[in-house]
Amino acid sequence: MTPGEVATILFATFGVLIFLRIPVSFALGLACVPVFFIDERLTPILLLNEMFKSYNAFVLLAVPFFLLAANLMNSAGITERLITLSRAMVGHLPGGLGHINVVVSMLFAGISGSSTADAAGIGSLLIPQMKKQGYDTSFSVAITACSSVMGVIIPPSILMVVWGGLMTVSIGGLFLAGVVPGLLIALSLMATVYLYARINGYPVFGRASLREFGAAFAQAFLALMTPAIIVGGIVGGFFTPTEASVIAVLYSVVLGLMVYRTITFTKLPKVLYDSARFAAISLFCIGTASAFGWALAYFQVPRAMVDEMAAWGLGPVGTGFMVAIAFLVIGMFIDAIPAIIILGTVLWPVAEAAGIHPIHFAMIGIISLAFGLVTPPYGLCLLIACSIGEIKVVRALRDVAIILVPMVLVLTFVILLPDAILALPRLLLPRFVS
Repeated sequence: MTPGEVATILFATFGVLIFLRIPVSFALGLACVPVFFIDERLTPILLLNEMFKSYNAFVLLAVPFFLLAANLMNSAGITERLITLSRAMVGHLPGGLGHINVVVSMLFAGISGSSTADAAGIGSLLIPQMKKQGYDTSFSVAITACSSVMGVIIPPSILMVVWGGLMTVSIGGLFLAGVVPGLLIALSLMATVYLYARINGYPVFGRASLREFGAAFAQAFLALMTPAIIVGGIVGGFFTPTEASVIAVLYSVVLGLMVYRTITFTKLPKVLYDSARFAAISLFCIGTASAFGWALAYFQVPRAMVDEMAAWGLGPVGTGFMVAIAFLVIGMFIDAIPAIIILGTVLWPVAEAAGIHPIHFAMIGIISLAFGLVTPPYGLCLLIACSIGEIKVVRALRDVAIILVPMVLVLTFVILLPDAILALPRLLLPRFVS
């Protein structure tokens, strides 16, 4: 059978299983079963072996540890301290709580590395406050969900750890490359909040005094040191991403138990259980997605795509837009981690043939997948925010679409100007970023 026919069988089977509401992690593994009947050399043992090889990666230990660090920070009351600091910084702007929502998401992104932790932790605190102050519920939900995507774009990012580990790309370089897009997304969101506030007359807070700002910064300072320790340690070569994740956990425990004293030993078992449960879901997806990706590679689907795309002659820019659209579409239906393994490994040879830098390609993919967290039918962050706001997803879609417009413009900037994205990695990690 041709690569196209095999790809059709794999993706069609996967699509049917998803339509039948089979969990994505199981659907990816079951979709590989039909190809066992195509080639007699393929056996279920090969499937299990590919899953095991994907798990047997030291760098993937960072995933559960970063999740644990995020949960510990949430339990330690870090979010409230960041909200206080954000209020002192931008609360006086039109639509104060909307700006606070964006800024605290940006700050928390540098601590958690997880968009879902961002949406749940910040949404549970700010959405009720925004509703109480007269903000439209749909806008409150939409800005919370959209700002939470910075959790996987601003370093440290769990998606960047997975991407770098699977595709042998410098994780430190990916972290640095995420700084500029993350800041641009934050600015675009704040501009959108400003327009909403001017049109709807949303309330503002009084301007904080220098003393109030200093007090808020002092309270949040130790938490804000987390990204500096993690990213600085990796970029400086003091420890690996996996070691950085363990240090993040230890730092979170020290802050919660000894400094802030907001975490008790009775709380720890629940935090550990929740972190283990979420990590198990993500890691199981990595295994089945790796088996799915191996099946595609075995039947030379990526090579066939490279040959086909070469005939189109799109060039770096055209290929970049094609990659972004592909990730945007798949991100609407499945979780980001399996999407990286399936689509990233297939499209990377295409991007490489077009002359796209591996870090630039990674940033296009990660940003596009991040937007999938707020677009139905998957839209996990949107589902979380709607649940907190107690509204149906349909009610928030209009505001989500409006807020996404400037965010998509940032993605376009990333595609068109790779040098702006690669400037920081080239400056600080020249040995890894040519």
